[in-house]
Amino acid sequence: MIGIALRVAVVSAALVIAIIILVVAYVLWQLTPNQLHERPGPTDIHIYLDTIDLSIAVIGVGGLAIILAGIAAWIIARRAVRPIAEAARMQRTFVADASHELRTPLTVLNARVQRLQRMTPADDRRRPVVDELRGDAQILIDIVNDLLEAAAGSSDPDGSADLRAVMVSVDRDMTVLAADRGVTLVVEPNDARVRVSETQLRRCLTALTDNAIGHTPPGGRVRVTATTTGNRVTIRVADDGPGVVGIEPARVFDRFAHGTAAEAATTSTRTGYGIGLALVRDIAVRAGGDAVVERTDSSGTVFAIHLRTAPNNTSEHDPKDRA
Repeated sequence: MIGIALRVAVVSAALVIAIIILVVAYVLWQLTPNQLHERPGPTDIHIYLDTIDLSIAVIGVGGLAIILAGIAAWIIARRAVRPIAEAARMQRTFVADASHELRTPLTVLNARVQRLQRMTPADDRRRPVVDELRGDAQILIDIVNDLLEAAAGSSDPDGSADLRAVMVSVDRDMTVLAADRGVTLVVEPNDARVRVSETQLRRCLTALTDNAIGHTPPGGRVRVTATTTGNRVTIRVADDGPGVVGIEPARVFDRFAHGTAAEAATTSTRTGYGIGLALVRDIAVRAGGDAVVERTDSSGTVFAIHLRTAPNNTSEHDPKDRA
C-alpha cells in the first residue's frame, strides 16, 4: 500500500514540477525585451508582479500540491488495497481452518493404515499395496502441515529436498493415473538438491504432471526432466496435448484462470478449478525461483520450474508436530 502511494505521489509531484517549470518559463519569456516593449492590444491587461514574490508563490503552491497529492494517494491506495487484504486474510483463514480440520481424520487414517500394515504379513502379495497406502497417507499429512505452515507464515525458508527421490516418487504415483488414460509417463530423475521442502516440491511436480496427463490424448506421452545450470535447477514437464488455447500462456498461473477447451484436449484427472498451477508458481516464487510456460503450440506444452540448488549435506526434514 505504501509503495502504491509513493508511486502515485511521485507521478503527481512530477506533474506539479512540470507545471511550475512551464509557469516559470512563461514568466521569463514575458520578461524578455521583445515582450516588455510589445505594444499592448486593446484587450490586454498588464499586471505588475514582483519576480521574487511570484517565484516564492509558485514554489509554495507547488510544494503544497505535492504534499496534498501524496496524502490523497495514500488514502486512495489504502482504500483500494483494503478489499485485497481482506480477501488474502479470508484465504489464509480458510486454508488454516480446512487444514486443521483435516489433520485429525488423516491422523486416524494413518493409524488405521499402520495397523493394517502390521496385520499384513511381509510375504503377502497385498503387502506392497498396503505399504504404498501408508506412504500416501503420510504424504497427505505432510501436505496439510505444509498448508498450515504457509497460512501461518512459518514455512522453513531453508528447507531442501532430494530431487531424485521426489521425481521417483512422483513417477511411481502418477504412472497409475497415466496408465488409466493410456498415456506414457517418462520421468528422468536428476541428482540435484533444491532449496524447497520435499512436500512443496512433490506438490509442484504432482500438479504439473497431473495437468500434463489430463491434457494429453490417449497414446501420447508426458516427459518430466531436470537440468542443472550453475546454482539453478530447471524442471520441465512436457506433454503432447493441444497447447494452451483461449488464454494468454502467462495467465495460466493466475488463480481460477481457464483456457478454452480444444477438440484435442481431454479432461484432467482432477476437477479443473484453476488453482493447481497458481499454487505451483506461488511455491516456486516463495522459494526464490519461478514457474513459466516455456513453449506451447498445437504439438504440446512445456512447463518449467526454476529453483535454486541447495548444499548436498543440508538436512531434509525438520521434526514436525503431527498431532
